[in-house]
Amino acid sequence: MLTVNAYAATSATEPLAPTTIERRDLDPHDVLIDIKFSGICHSDIHTARSEWGPTTYPIVVGHEIAGVVREVGSAVTKFAVGDRVGVGCMVDSCRECDNCRKGLEQYCRNGNVQTYGGVGRDGKPTQGGYAQAIVVTEDFVLRIPDGIELDAATPLLCAGITTYSPLRHWKAGPGTRVAVVGMGGLGHMAVKLAHAMGAEVTVLSQSLKKQEDGLRLGADQYHATSDAETFTKLAGSFDLIINTVSAKIDLDAYLRLLAVDGTLVNVGAPEDPLSVHAFSLIPARRSFAGSMIGGIAETQEMLDFCAEHGLGAEIEVIPAEKINEAYERVLASDVRYRFVIDASTF
Repeated sequence: MLTVNAYAATSATEPLAPTTIERRDLDPHDVLIDIKFSGICHSDIHTARSEWGPTTYPIVVGHEIAGVVREVGSAVTKFAVGDRVGVGCMVDSCRECDNCRKGLEQYCRNGNVQTYGGVGRDGKPTQGGYAQAIVVTEDFVLRIPDGIELDAATPLLCAGITTYSPLRHWKAGPGTRVAVVGMGGLGHMAVKLAHAMGAEVTVLSQSLKKQEDGLRLGADQYHATSDAETFTKLAGSFDLIINTVSAKIDLDAYLRLLAVDGTLVNVGAPEDPLSVHAFSLIPARRSFAGSMIGGIAETQEMLDFCAEHGLGAEIEVIPAEKINEAYERVLASDVRYRFVIDASTF
């Protein structure tokens, strides 16, 4: 087994700290990846701090992984040594249920295997991308096109696909009006992607402090939700709203911004339950929905789309020693717009 340096959470209250972990020996269909960059996702913080339920410690988080293939198993056909590759939020699924057969592994009826905090087929806990290397079965490895730098591609493996999937599913494109709630790690990618798809894009953010960025990244309009007049002025304006924030919001107020047959999709995952008044939905046949990442084929489609349109995440690259500081900055919304760890510093 391969021993690699990593950063792990050892409890809900202690800072992440350097450690070593073992990666399994390669099975015939496995790929060994030298990690070059690992993104920091809000999900990492929720998990490290047991905010979404009990976490088994120690845990190495990180599910936005970009790197280069070091070694392949004897039966691997999709990748070769030296290929630029990525790994996202899942590393396996049952492959047999109806959802998996449709390419919807993220909704595997038997539960997909998460990149961290899951249990692999070897019966051992999965450990994520805050590490020097990872071993993943080839069917859950993505090819990163040459048109995207590895560091800027890293957040696409979660933030990119999390926003791309609902935009595609609800058919964002020319003639559609899309609003993005929140201008953070997820939100800035939603703006870029919706604009590239040809939609009219509006950002709904607490304040106007990121307005210049929003317009630069592709938004046509930018409004402050702290201004009550925003909800009056924009009532009935949107076909699709992508809510990216991981905090409680007044869903009824946002639902009233939808046109007839419009949909509000939650991709942010707050700790606390959200409530919806039926009469925010009924009068205009509105829908409230949720969406979670994408399947492997759709994630590859997203990466190819980003390469075709010259899209990558807006990032700040940090050394591993600044992970804990970065966590606090994420919580304070003090990053534009995604932290990426240089894996050479693990």
